[in-house]
Amino acid sequence: MIPLLHTPEGVRDIYGDEMAGMERLSESVKATMNRFGYEAIRTPSFEYFDVFSSERGTVPSKDMYKFIDRDGNTLVLRPDMTPQVARAAATYFREKPLPIRFSYCGNTFINNSGYQLRLKETTQAGVELFGDDSAAADAEIIALTVECLLGVGLTEFQIEIGNAGFFRAIANECGLSGEDEEELRRRVKSKNLFGIPDLLKERNIDGKAARLLLTIPELFGSEDILDRAASLTDNTAALASLDRLKSLSNYLKLYGVDRYVSFDLGMLSKYRYYTGIIFRAITYGTGEAIASGGRYDSLMSQFGEPMPAIGMSVTVDTLMLALERQNLLNKPENGRHCVLYLADKAEEAIRLAQEKRAEGYSVSMIPVTQDNAEEVAERLAKEGAFIWNI
Repeated sequence: MIPLLHTPEGVRDIYGDEMAGMERLSESVKATMNRFGYEAIRTPSFEYFDVFSSERGTVPSKDMYKFIDRDGNTLVLRPDMTPQVARAAATYFREKPLPIRFSYCGNTFINNSGYQLRLKETTQAGVELFGDDSAAADAEIIALTVECLLGVGLTEFQIEIGNAGFFRAIANECGLSGEDEEELRRRVKSKNLFGIPDLLKERNIDGKAARLLLTIPELFGSEDILDRAASLTDNTAALASLDRLKSLSNYLKLYGVDRYVSFDLGMLSKYRYYTGIIFRAITYGTGEAIASGGRYDSLMSQFGEPMPAIGMSVTVDTLMLALERQNLLNKPENGRHCVLYLADKAEEAIRLAQEKRAEGYSVSMIPVTQDNAEEVAERLAKEGAFIWNI
C-alpha cells in the first residue's frame, strides 16, 4: 500500500469554503487599500539573504528558510514583506514623485519552533508608504488598518499604539546596550513586573530613567497615559516620541477612528527596524495580532535611498480565524450551484450551465445515473448547494 503523505509541521492545505473565504477577505482588504491610493506590487517568494540580514532588523536568521542556488548564493524564502518592498522602491522608483504608496498580498515563511504551534506559512496583505515623515501619514496607515478590518465585517477590535523611539530613548539614558537592552526588551514585552527591577538592580542602574522603566509596563490605556509618561521624564527624545503620539491622536479623531485606538508605551516589536510609532490590531478569538505595523525611517538608507517610511500588514489567516470564531463569516450570496444531468441530457445541461454562468452564478456540472441521482442530490443539498436537475 502506498503510504499517505501529509504536509510538514506548520503548513497546511487550504480548500473549499475556507479557501473561498480567504480569497474574499484578501480581495476586500486589497480593495480598501486601493481606495486609499495604494498601487499593487508583487515581489518574489525568495530573495538574497542580504535583504533580510541582521543589519536590517528583521526576522532572526535561525527563523528563516535558507537554501543555496546553483551559483552558491544564499537565498531565503521571504519571512517579511517590508524589506522586499523597500528594496524595490529604492531600486526602481528613485525618480518617482514622493510620497510612494505600494500595496501587496503574498505568503511569508517563518521557521517557528514546533512548540509555538504557529503557522510557518501565512498570507499577508499590506501597504508601505515612502517619503512622508508626518504624523498625518502615521494616521493614514492606522485609519487604513481600521477600514480594512471594518470592511471584512469585524466590529470588536482594538488598535494598540506605541512608539519604538520612546523605549530606545529611556534605555539609552540608562546606558543600556547590546545584551542588556535585549534582555530588558524581553522583560518589557512580557510585562514582567518583577524581572525589570531585578535587571536594573543587577546593573546598578538608578535615577529618573530607571524609575520610568519600572513604570513602563503600566503605561497603557487612553490618551491620558501620554501626559502621565511625560510627567515622569525630561528626556528630550522620549518627550518628542510622546508629542508625536499626541499629534497622531488628533489626526485619528479627524478620521473618526479614535474609538478603536488605545496606547501602550511598553509595546515593542520583534522587528528592530522600527524607529517611530508601532501598532498592532487585536480582537478576541485569536492569540495573535490580526494586523501590525510601524514607522521605519532608517531602513531605506540601507538600500541606498534614504527616506522616511511606514507600513502595515494584515495576517489573512489570523483574521479569518477571528471572523470564524466570532461567527462573522458570510458565504457569498450566489453560493454553489450544480446542474445534475443524465448522460443523454449533456447538451441541455451545458446550455443551462452556460446560461446561469452568464448571469453570474458559479455552476458545476455533475453527471449522475438513475441509481445515484437522489443520493448525490441529497449530499449536495446538505452542503448548501442549489441544484438544477436535467
